Amino acid sequence: MTLSTTPFGKTGRTTTRIGFGAWAIGGSWGDVSEADARATLEAALDAGMTFIDTADVYGDGRSERIIRDVLKTRQDKPFVATKAGRRLTPHVAAGYTPANIEAFIDRSLTNLGIDCLDLVQLHCPPTETYYHPALFDGLEALKQKGKIAQWGVSVEKVEEALKAIEYLGCASVQIIYNIFRQRPETLFFREAKARGVAIIARVPLASGMLTGKLTAESQFAADDHRAFNRNGEAFDMGETFSGVPYDVALQAVEDLRALVPQGATMAQFALRWILMQDAVTVVIPGARTPAQSTANAAADALAPLPAATMAAARDVYDRLIAPHVHQRW
Repeated sequence: MTLSTTPFGKTGRTTTRIGFGAWAIGGSWGDVSEADARATLEAALDAGMTFIDTADVYGDGRSERIIRDVLKTRQDKPFVATKAGRRLTPHVAAGYTPANIEAFIDRSLTNLGIDCLDLVQLHCPPTETYYHPALFDGLEALKQKGKIAQWGVSVEKVEEALKAIEYLGCASVQIIYNIFRQRPETLFFREAKARGVAIIARVPLASGMLTGKLTAESQFAADDHRAFNRNGEAFDMGETFSGVPYDVALQAVEDLRALVPQGATMAQFALRWILMQDAVTVVIPGARTPAQSTANAAADALAPLPAATMAAARDVYDRLIAPHVHQRW
């Protein structure tokens, strides 16, 4: 299929508006076999996706290596973005030095089997990190060395995103944006668009909640972050169900069901809702099976959502979700 494309900010590259989030094929989402992981990525590429997002910590490099092995067998040359920084122990701002980041980048280059990263993103560093100009000067130096083509940031908070785009070299910002996390659109989207900064929307399905398939009885594997990070025990709790209490999220999903267009799944509706924002460059749903990859891509073909539907989704957010998340991230 042919997917919609858009310029990736000011980089001169173009990507599909729906990409592939490669966290699930790396780890922390329950067991995914190597064969299933490869088949899932193959299906995403077969569906026309030209953007892949991964990180060096996804399965301790497993995700990057799977991407390498799949791309070796294909003609596709997708835009591959990875992330660096979360390998730091402890994960503190002082560890974000140019030397440490370069070492992480070297490891990712090996994992991905390439000489230059299309895009490296600082991986949700502590807020203080954004106030260390030497780090961002170091990223510019890595561009000059030819190890990275572009750099960006993956953030937890809108405030971090706004600070990051003050650095002229910032090509992209990855941020949680979905029906349950609407704050980025009020100020950040406008500022990023004005600067030509690409926006990567992550956690688009709120960790599967916006598929409409989870229930109060749903069980998650011990190595699935939806079991072990409900309250931020391992990393920011906003990464798990978008930080919304499980029972509140289930109620909101029930209220959203009536808004799903005929013939579409709730997941496809949730992805199409994100694409209604033209400031969003690419949305990166994850997948654990080939069928999920294909279904995610099909969301691109949905008709634009009517204004009344958008308003109704906003009402669900304002009524149920915003009190729990809006002021936090």
